[in-house]
Amino acid sequence: MKKKSIEDIDVKGKRAFARVDFNVPLNDAGEVTDDTRIRASLPTLQYLVKNGAKIVCASHLGTPGGDKKPDLTLPPLQPVAQRLSQLLHQEVTFSEEIVGEEVEILKSQLKEGDILLLQNLRSHPGETSNDPDFARELAKNIDIYVNDALDDSIYSHASIQAITEFVPVSVTGLLLKKEIDYLTMALENPPKNYTVILGGARISDKIHIITHLVHRAKKILIGGGIAYTFLKAKGVAVGSSKVEEDYFQLCRDILQKAEEKNVKLLLPIDHIAALSIEPEVTIRMIKKSDQIPEEMMGLDIGFETIRLFAQEIKDAELIVWNGPLGVFEIETFSAGTVEIAKEVAASSATSIIGGGDLAAAIHKAGVSHQVSLLSFGGIAMRQFLSGQKLPGIESLSEE
Repeated sequence: MKKKSIEDIDVKGKRAFARVDFNVPLNDAGEVTDDTRIRASLPTLQYLVKNGAKIVCASHLGTPGGDKKPDLTLPPLQPVAQRLSQLLHQEVTFSEEIVGEEVEILKSQLKEGDILLLQNLRSHPGETSNDPDFARELAKNIDIYVNDALDDSIYSHASIQAITEFVPVSVTGLLLKKEIDYLTMALENPPKNYTVILGGARISDKIHIITHLVHRAKKILIGGGIAYTFLKAKGVAVGSSKVEEDYFQLCRDILQKAEEKNVKLLLPIDHIAALSIEPEVTIRMIKKSDQIPEEMMGLDIGFETIRLFAQEIKDAELIVWNGPLGVFEIETFSAGTVEIAKEVAASSATSIIGGGDLAAAIHKAGVSHQVSLLSFGGIAMRQFLSGQKLPGIESLSEE
């Protein structure tokens, strides 16, 4: 897949609409508590600044909905503007409006290298409805559209898809270009020793990528909540671990297909279990030869599984990882994800890791700088690797 990027066009003096992903957590005081997504956009924004573009930056924050005026159910982006200004070491102008006369005045006042950040896109109903009239307003007096938000490219939203119909050229930012390049390689031309690691809570979220990759990967290592649906489907006692019974037969079909294709599909052989998902709960180590007690649930892979997975990772040429291997946000159940992250980082393989939760875990492990690609686009990554088309990518200009 070849899409134009900002490096393929002249941006000097042009007004560029940069659709970024600033969907960051805020505390009760309205302060940004994790600026990782903002930092991920910096190479693209710095490139546009350095090369003399006039930048209109836009993102959503929070869930869809709202009225034409920003409402109290959606957080404003002003704290993001402040943090972005600190990271870029330059003033970022913030607009309380998204479209309209005041915004057009601010656009007209932009000088080369200036940045204007619009209010939360999803506070306008036209965003999530992909309203062409709203998209036309977003595109007014814009010369270049830049998409740098893989995570949001799964949506047919006005700032993602419809806007491209009203702008002369639509290109990727540097982050999205990197994501497309790596994911295209994994989809179309992966190396022979292709190892996939899958985790997360629900198999229903991962079933398409599993069924797709069982025909392509050499090894599939499964942890997290989805492992317990596979194990229960095999007849293994999993206690009160959460399972999706509707997927038992499909799990059995996948296991059979993996065997037929000579794909090594590995499930946890030991577990960290507890009665409930709480920070101070008493845990129990469930060894390989033992069963999870009926009243307990598996919440992380055990140490034997960590060693097993680590061994399989050592000779991988490409590692694609989607979804944490335990309830990593609680320290007690984070060891599996953190230790495997360190093994992936230490390997010589090209490593593609995707998903907001997993990205947070990789940062927690302190190895994000050793990963080839760390993307927040977990759902987008799964859809891409399943061969599905993403509206936000399909609408961009071809090379």
